[in-house]
Amino acid sequence: MTDAPDGRPKPTERWRRRGTRALVVTRDGSVRGWRWWARNWDRLVAALQDEAPVGSAAAPAPSGPLVEQRDAPRLIAVPARGYVYSFYVRATFAWSSPSTMRAEVLSWYVQYFQPNAVQRLTRLAADAARDLPPHRAADLEVALQQALAEDPRWHYQRGDITLTCRPDATVRLDERIMPALQPHVDRMVELEYQFEEQLRKARYAEHLSRQWATILADDADDQDVADARDQMLTAQREAARWITDLLRRNDAHPPEQPSTPPIPPQQSHESPTQPAVD
Repeated sequence: MTDAPDGRPKPTERWRRRGTRALVVTRDGSVRGWRWWARNWDRLVAALQDEAPVGSAAAPAPSGPLVEQRDAPRLIAVPARGYVYSFYVRATFAWSSPSTMRAEVLSWYVQYFQPNAVQRLTRLAADAARDLPPHRAADLEVALQQALAEDPRWHYQRGDITLTCRPDATVRLDERIMPALQPHVDRMVELEYQFEEQLRKARYAEHLSRQWATILADDADDQDVADARDQMLTAQREAARWITDLLRRNDAHPPEQPSTPPIPPQQSHESPTQPAVD
């Protein structure tokens, strides 16, 4: 096919050249795309499975079981005796899994099982707090720690996957009750400090009196020394009587001893109902 008299190709020839160039560009793009898929196909398949990607660029698998620390999303409120005030429990859960599980897969299962663990800890705290007055947060914390020590590992299972949970809890007072308790606590701190100070003074005086009694016994013939000894012994008897009265008053009004209410036994294993798969 010849060109037109003016040297330009005929329209049919121009369209044939454009089509050829388009086919070449499409072929080159397809070859480059196929090469990219061939290089990254294995990595893409591994990323969609529970295995680490294979190849020189793969990160080394961590040794030992994976552990993820997860706090409860909010403080757990359980009512105290009378159901007017509440205790607030700060819960922390340490989740672990076999070493073959990837970190992102563990995070997904932790997100799935965490509500069940929070619910179980809430039941434990509610059972212990029901008979406690609202200012006994320390007793509730001791009761929870004892219950968790008896069953320290909670197990959750979904299919072939099993996760282990180690819960921990601390208890806070209701902020509404703190202003009412603070004057009494301040007064108790002051009285305890005064009592300890007086006991230190009494022990020091007793120590000095014993030393002076030994010295005066060696010079018993001197009248001045004898008078000083009698005066010192009188003061010592007064101090001993004061200490006896102080200890008697302390025994008559002993500090309140904390009592830890029993917690009903809980099931050690829970398997939540699996959600329906769309």
